[in-house]
Amino acid sequence: MAKLIETRWWWIRHAPVINPEGRIYGQRDMPCDTSAADAMAAIARRLPRQATWFTSHLTRTRDTAAAIRSAGGIAGDGPAVEPEFAEQHLGDWQGRSYAEVGAFGQGQGGVSGHKLWLTAAGVRPPGGESFIDVIARVSAAVERWTREIGGRDIVVVAHGGTIRAALAHALRMDPEAALAFSIDTLSLTRIDRLDGPGEGNGWRVGRVNLPPLD
Repeated sequence: MAKLIETRWWWIRHAPVINPEGRIYGQRDMPCDTSAADAMAAIARRLPRQATWFTSHLTRTRDTAAAIRSAGGIAGDGPAVEPEFAEQHLGDWQGRSYAEVGAFGQGQGGVSGHKLWLTAAGVRPPGGESFIDVIARVSAAVERWTREIGGRDIVVVAHGGTIRAALAHALRMDPEAALAFSIDTLSLTRIDRLDGPGEGNGWRVGRVNLPPLD
């Protein structure tokens, strides 16, 4: 009898971004603070020892992954870079203050027009991408890697928008509804893919936004 093939996706949001001016960063390559050694070690203890690791191309995810692996003594090949796991590109809004974009975005769904995010899920900032676009690219990458290396543990250090997109894909959610997920820095979200016989969506959400320290 055919068995289910289980692929376990462990999603971690990067460490806090160093952003004293409070600027919108999106895909800007901002540094992060990885000094919380206890948090890094706690995350490492929750992760499987044998896993394939990915980060986005942005420094904050690569530095966070390195800090977690160092704190936990995780050996093996370092993370591969998957650019499709990057944060939402916010185009001309990147580098601006929230107040500036609130005025800049009037009539386009700017900051002042949305309760949960910079703009509605279907709105593209000038020169950027919408959250719906993020869901499309993240979903494609998740499906591709599930096909290529399915049946194992996959750890991804990524971004809040990336993880919301993965949840939207797994749960077949309305994109606007997926913006309601809180994804804090250094939180862990676990999503499993079950392939094989039987009915159902095939995705199982085990935990969302689990803090590193209780």
